[in-house]
Amino acid sequence: MLLEAVLSVGSDLELGSTLQQIVEAATALTGARHGALAVLDPDRDRIDALYATGTAEVETEGSSLREPVLVDTEVFGHLSVGRKRPGPFSDTDAGLLRVLAAQAGIAIGNARLYGTARQRERWIAGAAAVTTALLTGTDAADALMTVAERARVLAGASAGVILQPTEEGGMEIVTASTPDDPAGIVGTVIEPGSPVLVQLLGGEPVFIDDSATDPRMTTGVRSRFGPSMMLPLQSGGRLIGTLALPRRRGERPYTDLDRLLATQFASQAALALVLADAQADREQLAVYEDRDRIARDLHDLVVQRLFATEMMLESTRRRAASEESTVAAEPGNGGQTEEQGADVLLGRAVDELDSTIQEVRTAIFALQQPPAAAPSTFRGRVLRETGGAAALLGFPPSVQFTGAVDALVGEETGRELLAALRGALAAAHRRPGVSAIEVEVDAPVRLPDGRSGVRLVVADDGRGEDGGRPTTVTWQAPI
Repeated sequence: MLLEAVLSVGSDLELGSTLQQIVEAATALTGARHGALAVLDPDRDRIDALYATGTAEVETEGSSLREPVLVDTEVFGHLSVGRKRPGPFSDTDAGLLRVLAAQAGIAIGNARLYGTARQRERWIAGAAAVTTALLTGTDAADALMTVAERARVLAGASAGVILQPTEEGGMEIVTASTPDDPAGIVGTVIEPGSPVLVQLLGGEPVFIDDSATDPRMTTGVRSRFGPSMMLPLQSGGRLIGTLALPRRRGERPYTDLDRLLATQFASQAALALVLADAQADREQLAVYEDRDRIARDLHDLVVQRLFATEMMLESTRRRAASEESTVAAEPGNGGQTEEQGADVLLGRAVDELDSTIQEVRTAIFALQQPPAAAPSTFRGRVLRETGGAAALLGFPPSVQFTGAVDALVGEETGRELLAALRGALAAAHRRPGVSAIEVEVDAPVRLPDGRSGVRLVVADDGRGEDGGRPTTVTWQAPI
């Protein structure tokens, strides 16, 4: 019976099942009616869990046996049996209980090792999943939420929180993953000078048994939580932020193993965040390089050829105009000749080529602007306005710049011009039948009063409500 009991105790590596089997084997071997195994909290002088068969009140029985369960040299708990049937417990019963307690200690040690291995495996798999998710491409907010959510699940926490340093020297909660309502968590700030903040900014983890009562905690949300870990997210000496994993009040505290694994996870997650950020920078740089190459190709190949063609056509037109003048001067050659008609066509071709060159140059300038950055030049701000209007209009307006508008248009005049441009685009959107809009910005131009200025012309091909002609809006101001 003892051999069967020992084999039964060692047949399951799950700690809870193992402990229950120990109690049942002890009562069967000793003939007791009741048995219990009280598990002690290693950090506190109290019972952490109780496994029983029959009833747990064996300590009050007149006839009972009790034996300590040792794991290595640590007293893991006490195995007790009570109410022998029939009669009192014998020395044989005490010996059986002693042997069973010793074997139980070995089984419990194995179960602990198994549980520790499983826990490490989960954290390692979680860190690998976070790294994979971050390196497959995601924005900064999603990356932080991925880290917070996966850490919360692995730690069995009630919330996963990311804090980042503020300009004032404190730390602010920027991301919160919780199955409960996160309202009131995001935006919470740890003020400068807090003892917790000093440790975190110094790259040290902070472990708290009860957030609600710990004097180091100063935030308004501390009353919601009990045990907590606050782990720096740092890589290569760079502090990205802090990962906080609080549990609800009254829940079990974090063990030393929990703290170790969570700290290792935070280090891995910080490295993954840095690598993901570097990868995003490399991808953005590749986009910039490609856009710059396209712009150079357009300038070196397309614009130069168009300009050469324009010059050839202009030369041909002038030569034809000269010949037409000679023919027209001869007696009997009045009226428009075929050569004059050709001159008109050549003039139109030259104008079209000139407009095309301006359009291509505008496209080159747009390619050379970082797509995610706010434009720093006047041209860039005009292109941003027309680009934003394209989503509303359903088509992109044509934009043409003439002259050194970036150098000539000042800040105040630029703001006024952009306001006029927005108004003209909005008015064009309200008119029916608009399918094309041309925007021209020209500087310098001669104003009616003789001063030098800038001119904005916005023309569309729509018809007014009265069926009138296409609308052209002209705005100009001195520079």
